[in-house]
Amino acid sequence: MAYEEAIAGLQKLLSEKSELGEAAAAKVRELTVALTAGTEKAGFDPDERIRAGFEHFKKENYEKKPELYGELAQGQSPKFMVFACSDSRVCPSHVLNFQPGEAFVVRNIASMVPPFDQKRYSGMGAAIEYAVIHLKVENILVIGHSCCGGIKGLMSTADDGSTNSDFIEEWVSICKPAKTKVKADCNNLGFNEQCSHLEKEAVNVSLGNLLTYPFVREALIKKTLAIKGGHYDFVKGSFELWNLDFNISTTVSV
Repeated sequence: MAYEEAIAGLQKLLSEKSELGEAAAAKVRELTVALTAGTEKAGFDPDERIRAGFEHFKKENYEKKPELYGELAQGQSPKFMVFACSDSRVCPSHVLNFQPGEAFVVRNIASMVPPFDQKRYSGMGAAIEYAVIHLKVENILVIGHSCCGGIKGLMSTADDGSTNSDFIEEWVSICKPAKTKVKADCNNLGFNEQCSHLEKEAVNVSLGNLLTYPFVREALIKKTLAIKGGHYDFVKGSFELWNLDFNISTTVSV
């Protein structure tokens, strides 16, 4: 039977027996999935995926919210700065439902925040400075997550300082103090359990590193900024949020 004859037969059957509509729709969806899978196996077209993705965004978002995108064209005033992992499974805009203009996002391996260093970490410092001083964000959120490869890499780094990569081990060493703490507190646990603890402890080290930026400390003292830690577990479907009390106060000289 030719394709056209099959479609015509299906349409005739549905017009005569409307009660078959739901069952037919389910079968069509099943067939569509099967055909799509076959097409993907034949070859993935990245250019077409990008074009289709933008067309979907433009139709379902951009064109349906002209006022929002009109406002964004005039500038941005996000309430949040978010540090998140580059892991493809943990996009903060999806996880926390941030809308365009709500969050100034920095993503890197294991969502780490390095200490203030104008030469080694100037790119990260520029992002923090811009968010705090120019955008005047009111909250900085650092998010760790489950099954983090960067955290596993940190837990696996050699204690003698030797490295097997050009960049990764040097980068994750930013949160080496967290590894030391977990090793001391959880030495009776297995590797995976230690990594689970390290995912959260590394966030706390990053929060502490934020205090090495003078403009962050100043904003915290003025109470125009709050810093928070978070952890997204995509295995359990849970999210934890916490604050740390650093007891920051202005320096008084006598």
